[in-house]
Amino acid sequence: MSSVQATVKEWVPGTGGSAFLDDGTVLVLPAECLQDSAFRFLRLGQRVRLELTDGLVVAVALPT
Repeated sequence: MSSVQATVKEWVPGTGGSAFLDDGTVLVLPAECLQDSAFRFLRLGQRVRLELTDGLVVAVALPT
């Protein structure tokens, strides 16, 4: 598992969304990535830390 920081591009509760990495790459944020997190929802422009497994987002956390 690896960790990267990103900025939320879009978020639809129950559906998911996407986020920009600092290099401009867009990653898909599945709705289930918020399970067991401090977030109930995400907002546009919010900075987050993404936990990745095999290039897929599996969790979202507060940036460190």
